[in-house]
Amino acid sequence: MSPELEAAIIAARTAGQLLCDRLGTTYQVRHKGPADLVTEIDRQAQDLIAHILHEAFPAYGLLGEEGGESRLSDGPRWIVDPIDGTVNYIHGYPLFAVSIALEQDSEVVAGVVYNPIIDELFLAEKGAGATHNGNAIHVSATTRLEESVLTSGFPYDVWTDDDDNSREWRRFLKRALSMRCDGCASLDLCHVAMGRLDGHWEQELGPWDMAAGALIVQEAGGQVTQVTGAPFTPYGRGILASNGHLHAEMLAVLMQD
Repeated sequence: MSPELEAAIIAARTAGQLLCDRLGTTYQVRHKGPADLVTEIDRQAQDLIAHILHEAFPAYGLLGEEGGESRLSDGPRWIVDPIDGTVNYIHGYPLFAVSIALEQDSEVVAGVVYNPIIDELFLAEKGAGATHNGNAIHVSATTRLEESVLTSGFPYDVWTDDDDNSREWRRFLKRALSMRCDGCASLDLCHVAMGRLDGHWEQELGPWDMAAGALIVQEAGGQVTQVTGAPFTPYGRGILASNGHLHAEMLAVLMQD
């Protein structure tokens, strides 16, 4: 395990403890958009993560969902979501995560996703496979869409934009065995990686939502592209992640006119 991954694990676990300690307490909530909420805990958790990572690697930059982007050089940069699933967190719905990825030379090379409520830690390093609580994981063997369990979500501007993913949901509802909307993309991706789910797509996400989880899926043997089928980048348009067997069929459903 690289020193960077070790530092990211410490940061994720420390922030996760903060989230658990503050869950259900009183804190300030504000709207970044009609369906996009943020709490003071998001900011506190990101500051805590940034401090731990900066202490370990002071020359590395950081891109966080709650602002404070820094790139001290052209070298490595952390990509951080202090609470993926903030709406779930606010409502006490126990499905949220801390997500930390490391980007180097325009490539994500390490990823950590931590669900503190049930102490599930997902890890991956480029070329080294993916693990769940220390055990190697692999995507499912499902080959038929009608036997698949899929997840997706809705964009933050769902109230105002007609391109709201509802058409795609309707198409998959008629094709897949079952559908889920969990409200936490990073964990959805990890669940694809370990075979709990067979595929996940989402149209509009930030790099902090996708970077770590996408690498975990890839290192678990899955396939990841943008929703258009273009090569994946955390700065691109959304994500389509699958066990590989279903990827072409899922992409065909998404690309229907």
